[in-house]
Amino acid sequence: MLLKRSSVLGASMVALALITTACGSTGGTSSASSSPKGTITIASFNFSESIILAHIYADALKNKGYTVNYRDKLGNREVVFPALQNGQIDLYAGYAATDLTFAEGKQNIAADAGSDAQANVSRLNAVLNSAGIKALNPSPAVDQNAFAVTKAEADSNHLSKLSDLSSVASNWVLGGPPECPQRPFCQPGLKQTYGLNFKSFKSLDAGGPLTYAALKSGDINIGLVFSSDGGISANNLVVLQDDKHLEQADNIVPLIRSDKANSEVTDLLNSIDAKLNTPDLTAMNKSADVDKNDPTDIAATWVKDHGF
Repeated sequence: MLLKRSSVLGASMVALALITTACGSTGGTSSASSSPKGTITIASFNFSESIILAHIYADALKNKGYTVNYRDKLGNREVVFPALQNGQIDLYAGYAATDLTFAEGKQNIAADAGSDAQANVSRLNAVLNSAGIKALNPSPAVDQNAFAVTKAEADSNHLSKLSDLSSVASNWVLGGPPECPQRPFCQPGLKQTYGLNFKSFKSLDAGGPLTYAALKSGDINIGLVFSSDGGISANNLVVLQDDKHLEQADNIVPLIRSDKANSEVTDLLNSIDAKLNTPDLTAMNKSADVDKNDPTDIAATWVKDHGF
């Protein structure tokens, strides 16, 4: 990933201090009494998508008779991942490539995340096994770097995938975060994997309001976004298919402590992830971030609509 919203940011000692502070409060409500089936503590990162996913898992588990404690907005991965290792939380919705890269980095293993989600999860399990953590099945839903154009641009140039850009790139302006010209999954990757040489690059933000505004105004022709961002549909943009698999597969994947992953919990979480998809995830993100609906209500609606 280029700049995952929960990417590596802080030092380990600061992270450990934050864990102690953040885990001192629930960050949400828990069910009224302890269940014979046990208690599962679920955490989320500091953005809407993560909160929605945590509450989808939580609501479904409560409906199966489990007691759920919440650690909403616990922090970034430097906080959440060690909390899972230490047993202060039991479960969070992770991202296959990002969590693999992070876990390997903590063990001084060379990062090898790729474009195959199942391979990323298999490798992640090999790294996490000794820590008593399991990565379950990857979901079809994915949140990774992507490149978007306006619908008008896509229609006029008959664009649906990145390889279609070969005829127009030399006259186009690429927009993205300042580090895009140096990052292998941004401008250099587009050149190496797709043979795309853009007329120029405009430094903006990482899939944020500056990028959306520049696309709408025509200051850039194509911009880096996050594939499940609600702003994509809100701004009538089209994400071009990564048909040559430049980007790492950052599919949603539940990370859970092995001692909580009994067959019922595992089957339930895998069933949930099998029904998640990127269009639904994007729509839920738009509902939270653009339409300002409560992420917990969005999650409850998804759980009800999908029979969990």
